[in-house]
Amino acid sequence: MATTTKPRKTRKKEEPEEPAVAYVPTCLTEDDLIFDEDEPLESDWHYTQIGLLKEVIAQHFKGRTDYFCGGNMFIYFTEEQAYAVHQNRPTYKGPDLFLVKGVDGTKRRKGWVLWLEGGRYPDLIFELISPSIARKDREDNLQLYAQLFRTPEYFWYDPDKDELKGFRLKEGVYEPIEPNEQGWLWSRQLGAYVGVWDGMYYNRPYRWVRLYREDGTIVPTVAEEAEQERLRAEQERQRAERLAQRLRELGIDPETLSE
Repeated sequence: MATTTKPRKTRKKEEPEEPAVAYVPTCLTEDDLIFDEDEPLESDWHYTQIGLLKEVIAQHFKGRTDYFCGGNMFIYFTEEQAYAVHQNRPTYKGPDLFLVKGVDGTKRRKGWVLWLEGGRYPDLIFELISPSIARKDREDNLQLYAQLFRTPEYFWYDPDKDELKGFRLKEGVYEPIEPNEQGWLWSRQLGAYVGVWDGMYYNRPYRWVRLYREDGTIVPTVAEEAEQERLRAEQERQRAERLAQRLRELGIDPETLSE
């Protein structure tokens, strides 16, 4: 798909992040809450894309345990909302993917329950838009995440329209994140660009949302990183073999040099 080249934007000095809204603890525990539903994900692409985003975020934050990344999980933020879910009334349940920093990432969780997490709302939310919930993601959630959650960054991707959008919170209102010349969106929360990539993932040749480092290199999946290591090792082996062959041509036994 052709893209329009946009002039390079100079990133402004980063402003302090909007603080999360504190929440008064309640008496509800995890045992009182529902963490699954009968509604299936929209498509195989949605399910796989969530897994890909979680994988590359883990790769980007490799070695860190001070964050939690949830995919297709419930977020409970009020007691009233929890009771509404119990009564099977339409209510907000959870984004496709969210990131909370500065928390224990090794803790086992069924979902994200604010009053059990010190009132911490997500620092970043990502929604994958589908026809059945397009209005909710574009309008309702845009307001919810800005005004109630006060989540610093919100991204969405619409695979049908190939539309990637990002927003950053400023004075309680989301402002669009300007793309760079590649169409990527800089995320302060991730310290990386969010962009779209055409390629194969789990044998699926689709258009995927990926992360790119500040230098422009893509954050690899586990399999891609292993392949890169294999190629580097093979290149080193070939280089050593060429050197050994050259030494033999000069009448030098390369084995004697290693003694």
